[in-house]
Amino acid sequence: MVLKIEQDLSRFKKIVRGKVKKELGKFVSSGELIGKQGKKLISIPIPRIDNPRFKFTDKQQGGVGQGEGDVGDPLGEGDEQDGQGNAGNAPGQHLLEVDVSLDELVDLLGEELELPNIQPKSNEKFEEIKNVYKGIRRSGPESLRHNKRTYKQALKRQISTGEYNPKNPIVIPYKDDRRYRTYKQERLPHFKAVIIYMMDVSGSMGNEQKEIVRLESFWIDAWLRKQYKGIETRYIIHDAVAREVDQETFYHTRESGGTIISSAYKLSQQIIDTDYDPMQWNIYPFHFSDGDNWSANDTQECLKLVDEYFSKVANVFCYGQVESEFGSGQFLKDLNEKFGQDHSNVITSQIENRDGILTSIKDFLGKGK
Repeated sequence: MVLKIEQDLSRFKKIVRGKVKKELGKFVSSGELIGKQGKKLISIPIPRIDNPRFKFTDKQQGGVGQGEGDVGDPLGEGDEQDGQGNAGNAPGQHLLEVDVSLDELVDLLGEELELPNIQPKSNEKFEEIKNVYKGIRRSGPESLRHNKRTYKQALKRQISTGEYNPKNPIVIPYKDDRRYRTYKQERLPHFKAVIIYMMDVSGSMGNEQKEIVRLESFWIDAWLRKQYKGIETRYIIHDAVAREVDQETFYHTRESGGTIISSAYKLSQQIIDTDYDPMQWNIYPFHFSDGDNWSANDTQECLKLVDEYFSKVANVFCYGQVESEFGSGQFLKDLNEKFGQDHSNVITSQIENRDGILTSIKDFLGKGK
């Protein structure tokens, strides 16, 4: 039997889930949640959900029904005014802080964008040895005693022998009644994956562009971590030269200079060749830039690397172009002209502003590769 309070709690959770899902775009484009990623639960403000109720004040005044009055007259002293200034005609904004786990937000992201589950390459898996408790036996250590099975066995014995008294339902297990959990070792397959983030930090990439990359990378990372148990992340920044950095540097660097995109692609290739065998790893390179490159010759070298290397070893190669008033945006045009829309392993996305983050994530992850 489901208690009414449980029904109310379930209904409340559905309402909260619906409101969070409705405002998902706002949460995804906000950097505040990323700062709370170390916590299991994230507090999210949503409009307060109030049931209608009477509210009593602490003023000493007569009760309802005392004195003269007509039906419909307001209760209380109508000529009393609190506060200063003119009265408004808009309702107040009441906010309620609700705790939502990051996993729940990622689930909502997948539902909202209709993201399919990732389909890893079939031969890229490693095995984990795990003790799985599946069986029951008559002997074993007391730490593995199955109390419920032991009680049921003693109860069946007492009923079958006529010892059980419903008026005095005492069940005492004998030694032969005891049951113990037993386990066996299973080799559980898991899939390994590496995400390689590359970001242009040249002078044409402003703070807002870098913040958009930070936000989108966070949610891409969260979705892929839900799909894979074994996952690693590497970070590359580049202007005219590329270097590998840690996560903190990747998100907060303020470098400037020219742009040679091939430097990042070559470093990414070196990392993959050294540490990630494509036969054992699912590989996800993501490159974010404003589309400016130093020369047409370097662009041709990049296209060659994508065509002959990344499209072969990676699940997908993803390029996101962030709009910038200083960037030409030419690199996206060159990639689309080379690979078009039919190349399943090369995905491009144009990110005009923060509102475009959700659409871009859908572009990258919507194929389930």
